[in-house]
Amino acid sequence: MLHQWQVESASGRCAITGRVLEPGEWFFTALFEEGESFRRADYCQEGWSGPPEGCFCHFKTRVPIREQRKKTFVDSEMLIGFFTRLADETELLRRQFRFVLALILMRKRVLRYDGSTTTPDGDVWKMTFPRDGSTHEVINPRLTEDQIEGVSRQLSAVLHGDMGQWTDPVEPNLPLPEAEN
Repeated sequence: MLHQWQVESASGRCAITGRVLEPGEWFFTALFEEGESFRRADYCQEGWSGPPEGCFCHFKTRVPIREQRKKTFVDSEMLIGFFTRLADETELLRRQFRFVLALILMRKRVLRYDGSTTTPDGDVWKMTFPRDGSTHEVINPRLTEDQIEGVSRQLSAVLHGDMGQWTDPVEPNLPLPEAEN
């Protein structure tokens, strides 16, 4: 029988000195068994004098250094413009781009999902830009997580000016479908 143990996350402070542990700093952690879980105590190097009495186990680790997020130079207005220009596209890749743009705009809280209907082309999402009340329809191409990631990478390349070769993220070895006339 497997047990799942509950362990607190790092406190970020030395249990002895009370000092905040800095990014990149080495520190010690001791775990103390308490019923079905463990109590955790973190110690800076100067506060560590060896494993405390009653500790179940201990280890040495380092405070992670958080990487600064890369700032994107693509603002919401550019995304909205790209989204609206792709409204009448029939090419599969461009429909997929528009769907991923809709997801991005929803995440940025710029576009709101209002519901969907089923058509012969698939599910069509009804969406609204709250700032101006304009409504839009977006075909849900039912992309897998991997396909969304692939389209997102290509979309990022397009938006950042590194277009290179566009490939179909659904089937990367196939040529792009011809646009319907």
